[in-house]
Amino acid sequence: MQSDFPIATPHGEIRQIFKDVFIVTGSVMMVPGIQLSRNMIILREGEALTLISTVRLNDQGLKALEALGRVENIVKLGAYHLGVHNGLDDPFYVDRYAANLWAVDGMQHRGGLRTTHSLRPGGEMPVTQASLFTYDSSKMPEGMLLLHKEGGVLVSADSLQNWAEVDEFFSKNAAIRMQQAGFIKPANIGPEWLRVCQPEPKEFARVAELDFAHLIPSHGTPILNTAKEEFQTTFAKQPF
Repeated sequence: MQSDFPIATPHGEIRQIFKDVFIVTGSVMMVPGIQLSRNMIILREGEALTLISTVRLNDQGLKALEALGRVENIVKLGAYHLGVHNGLDDPFYVDRYAANLWAVDGMQHRGGLRTTHSLRPGGEMPVTQASLFTYDSSKMPEGMLLLHKEGGVLVSADSLQNWAEVDEFFSKNAAIRMQQAGFIKPANIGPEWLRVCQPEPKEFARVAELDFAHLIPSHGTPILNTAKEEFQTTFAKQPF
């Protein structure tokens, strides 16, 4: 195994959200003094684990992960994903577990990785009972995974966020800057993703038509039961 991967940064414990659906909140240093939180979502099917928006875990965290099952799939949903840390830890997990790398068409990867399985609407998925939504007009590829269970669970990268408040993995400077930049809001469209990727307003009407009750975002805390209603309100307030 290689040893030149980015080191593990502070993170919490793996938490179960639904049966076979887990999340772990970690961190990333964007630039010196600016540390943010980020989530890795873990899906289990039998003994197989699928990791979405990877976050490298420390040795204790890896033991907890391996106790859940065998890592087989890595999923990359967004090409932007807050820029600096986009796909930062994918090479570590692909190398450690010889995992498949699933990505929305048009993605580029770090460390010389190549997509082994393309994610396309209506196409093959890394887990059953799931489908892919893509923002077709986004200037950078961006998708969400919809799990057809528990009333509909939407898993997002950068497009839909829920940083309702700053958490323990924010540095003081990051908390101030992110609040000023409009990131710290519940049921939020990612401000920088929106600015950079410029999706057409009709995309959010398509999101509102999806059958989901919950959101598990790569940034912020899960929204349980009321996600669709909360984002319908958010979309209605946008000055598109």
